[in-house]
Amino acid sequence: MVEEESFYEDTDTGDETGEDPSDDSCYYISEKMSEWDSLPHVCLQHVFRLLPDRDRRSAALVCHHWHKVMRSPSLWRTRSFHFTGRLNKYKQSEYNYAVGYALNLGVYLERLEVSVWPPRKRFIAKTLEETISGLLAALISVQAQLRSFSLVKLELDRTSWTSRNRKALMMSLHVFLQRGASKLTSISLNWMQNSIHQGLELLSALLHSQRRVNPRYYISSLDLEGFFSMEVNVRLNPIMHHSMRNLQGLTELRLSYSCLSDELLMALQSRHTSGQLSSTRNGNSLQTLSFHCALIEPHLQVVRGGSWASLVSSCPDLRVKFSVDQLIDTEVLARMLLPEIPLREYSMTAHYDPEEECSAKPVLCDMLPQYSRSLQNLNLDMTNCDESLDEELLGLVKVCECLEQLTVCAFLEVNTVNRLLHMRLTEKTSLNKISVTIYTIEDDPEEQEDQLEEILCSYLHLPPELEFYATLYPFV
Repeated sequence: MVEEESFYEDTDTGDETGEDPSDDSCYYISEKMSEWDSLPHVCLQHVFRLLPDRDRRSAALVCHHWHKVMRSPSLWRTRSFHFTGRLNKYKQSEYNYAVGYALNLGVYLERLEVSVWPPRKRFIAKTLEETISGLLAALISVQAQLRSFSLVKLELDRTSWTSRNRKALMMSLHVFLQRGASKLTSISLNWMQNSIHQGLELLSALLHSQRRVNPRYYISSLDLEGFFSMEVNVRLNPIMHHSMRNLQGLTELRLSYSCLSDELLMALQSRHTSGQLSSTRNGNSLQTLSFHCALIEPHLQVVRGGSWASLVSSCPDLRVKFSVDQLIDTEVLARMLLPEIPLREYSMTAHYDPEEECSAKPVLCDMLPQYSRSLQNLNLDMTNCDESLDEELLGLVKVCECLEQLTVCAFLEVNTVNRLLHMRLTEKTSLNKISVTIYTIEDDPEEQEDQLEEILCSYLHLPPELEFYATLYPFV
């Protein structure tokens, strides 16, 4: 049996403050402690909430009052673990720490986030499997009432994960979903990178768990970005569509673009249509649909605009978010960014070689302007070394009447900052969050720095609702 870690182990100090009564400063310290001791519980809880575990354990030993306040459930409702699978002779093992924490305080947990450093060695993968399985078993044993659960970055398609370790970990997750996840409303399993068999089995277990407790609790937020391995072609699999169709309470869904198909959009539409009355009554129709598309993942499928239009007609409040990584092929992007999509957020990372025949201008000039009445958040990170995009960017910002947040990292003229601010202050717009990072490759950027400083000094009195940030960043 694992030795539990006590977060509140009492020690005999002879005096609650641990001070020597003969010390001249004892009275002064005691007086200060009495001031802290007189603080209401709610104030102490707010202070303790900001402390790391080590300081919380120390604070719990100060006096009986602090010890009692430290046991407040509100201090232990959220927890984040980051597991590496590595041993450290100076620290308690990740297994003992996580299991001890769950056995002592898991009954208070409502939100749990577990991230993993993807293993490169088999013995590390085995340690990670034992740690995660032990944590899940401990949560079941204390009947933790989790509302949100996140397990990310497992990357199970690595060769360091043996079939035995994968199977043991999947079994632990299945048991957890069946016996310890009855109140979950939010689940994130991104970058798990399952095989198609393991991934679909896990989705079936999730669906079975929700059926058992519905309608009291349902999964409203589901993050499955990178859930399947990049080599898996799941977009036409009927089990995938069946699972999406039967998650009746879903309001927020995040997937890899490789999962997108006409059949998936039809499944999401029929999910809403079949439960339209209850969904409308409970306010849980699909509201946010996010896709991440990377160059190294499958992304050449064709999706009809009619499928998007049908989904939007069933979910009029639907907001779609697209994140594109290293993909700048105009033909592919034009096939993805259809005018029927109610695009609210677009993020693009494009680090392309100047010698390649690539250009971001079609995206800025032709594709994104078609969302001028829906686009609210725009994030661009581009290494356009030999391509000027200043006019295209300013033109896009000008036509997007609903744009609220703009984040740009690119090779731009410093004066673009001035023109952007002038546009924001002289034209009617909802753009209140602007962050501009200008890449520079000059050996002596002092002239650009002086120019940027002069521009910023001329706008010292910006509107209080405007959050503005601009800087130069040397590009290596």
